[in-house]
Parts: sequence; C-alpha cells; structure tokens
Amino acid sequence: MPVQWFPGHMNATKKAIIERVKAIDVVIEMLDARLPGSSGNPLLAELTRGKPALKVLNKQDLADPQRTSLWIEHFNAQSATQAVALDGRAGAPVHRAVDACRQLAPLRGGMVKPLRVLICGIPNVGKSTVINSLAGRVAAKTGDEPGITKLEQKIVIANDFYLYDTPGMLWPRIVVEQGGYHLAASGAVGRNAYDDEEVALVLLAALHRDYPGLVEQRFRLDATLACTDDERLVAIGRQRGAVLPGGHVSLQKAAEIVLHDFRSGSLGRITLETPHDWQRWQAEAAVKEAERAAQREARSKTGSRSRARSASTQTNGQ
Repeated sequence: MPVQWFPGHMNATKKAIIERVKAIDVVIEMLDARLPGSSGNPLLAELTRGKPALKVLNKQDLADPQRTSLWIEHFNAQSATQAVALDGRAGAPVHRAVDACRQLAPLRGGMVKPLRVLICGIPNVGKSTVINSLAGRVAAKTGDEPGITKLEQKIVIANDFYLYDTPGMLWPRIVVEQGGYHLAASGAVGRNAYDDEEVALVLLAALHRDYPGLVEQRFRLDATLACTDDERLVAIGRQRGAVLPGGHVSLQKAAEIVLHDFRSGSLGRITLETPHDWQRWQAEAAVKEAERAAQREARSKTGSRSRARSASTQTNGQ
C-alpha cells in the first residue's frame, strides 16, 4: 500500500532539519518498537547522513521482546549507531538515551561545548512523551493523533545537554507496501490516507502468520474452524456487537476494533517485522520502483516520438 501523506508542516520540518543539523552532534530517531523498519524515515537518514545516530525503539512494552532484541542487535551493528529500547512512560530508564548520546559524542559536554541533540521521528511514535520524561516536566505536547507538534522547540535537559525537538515527519511517498500497512495500523498516518478495513485485514494476516491463536484467544473465536482473514474480521465484529440492522456485520466497526486493540496493546506484545523481513521487503520494493521508472521512461520516449511525428506532419503540411 504506497502511502502519500505529507502535510505542509512536514515540508517545513524538512527545511528546519536541513538548517539545524549543521550544528547538531547527535541525532535521535524515535522508532516504534512494533515496526522498527517501517517507522524508520529514509528522508531523515538522507538529511542527517554522517551524524552519529541513536535509534530509540519506543513503546517496547507493547512489542515482542525477542524481536526487539533482534532489532537492537541489527542497529548496533551499524557504524556510529547505538540503539536502546524504551517505554516513554517509565522514568529513570528513559535517561539511558542521554547516556547513549554522550557516548556517541564523547568530545562534547560541559558548559563550553554543550551537547546538541536533534530528536526526530514519525508522527504518533511517542516522541513527546519521551521528551517530557527526559526533561522532568511537560516540555512537549502529547496526543493520540499524528501531527501534534508543529514547531521546533529547544529543550534544556541539563546545563550541557540541549535537545531540539521537531514535528513528526513522514516522507513524501512510502513505497514499501508492508511498511505502509504497518504505519497505518500503528496510527502514524492520518486516517484520510488509508482504508481501515484493508489495513485490519493485512494486520490479521500478519498476526495469524506470526502469532497463531492470538486473535482467536483475544476475541474468543472458535480456533478449530479454518477461517480466512475476511471471515475472522466478520466473526470479530459479530463477537463485539458490531451488527447492523438485518444482522449484517459492520466491517468498518470491526476493523476499528482490531486496530484499536493492536494500538492499545490489548492484543499482547506484538512486533510486525524482523530485520530480515524488512530487508527483503525493501529489496522487493526497489525492484518494483525500478520497473515503474523503466515504464515511465518508456512512456516518455513514446510521447516524445509522437510529438516529434506530429510536429513533422504539421511542418510538411505547410
């Protein structure tokens, strides 16, 4: 599901990052621990190339701990990169992020050379909650909808540690199909950019594949019946009372129930992707993008030849 959702403030954020990064020592990228690959911003990686990076896998309390360990290992193997898993609501453990930043920029610190850190992430990843925990006060607005933060903020975490907060930012076009679905399932994308039923069906398929029996247990479905994802969604709606007059199930309401239970953690600790999954999906997306580019080029050449023939015909007619 390619997603195109890039509100105006996100373009302003891109420009602000380009300016700010010139004087930044470390970049913190907030990731959703349930979808670390999908929630990584390739545009941010491009804008901050060459800067030490701290990958913060937030919402670890909602994620599969075994898969979180795989992702931490994956990121720590990258150059000038560290990774930590956090629960933004926890107090003291959040300060592991400060310690990791100091390790990434050991020559910065003290009043003369304060450490300057840029914190970025996709919308609704919990960035503001982590910032408030670090600051020990309400320094950033929080909310369940993407796009709460609209302006850059400078937050003093310590006398020699300055944190620059930016609005949540996606990238203009999400080309990894599974990544688009996962971002939508997590609530990172505005609701006008996707179809709830479609996303819920993809989520149910992933859960059935990676966490068999979990959906049946949560929604008290008959696990002995062989069901398609469409049938599971209907059964969930019927079980939860999403029934319309005449006995038909509201698939929209059933989808909303599934997505809510995933986002709230009611389904359990779930991670929708492994590093291996993400690398494979990226490779498949790259092939498709190359094919699209070749098709566009072929159409462009065909159009150019047609225009040339048309111009030639008009000239000869004169």
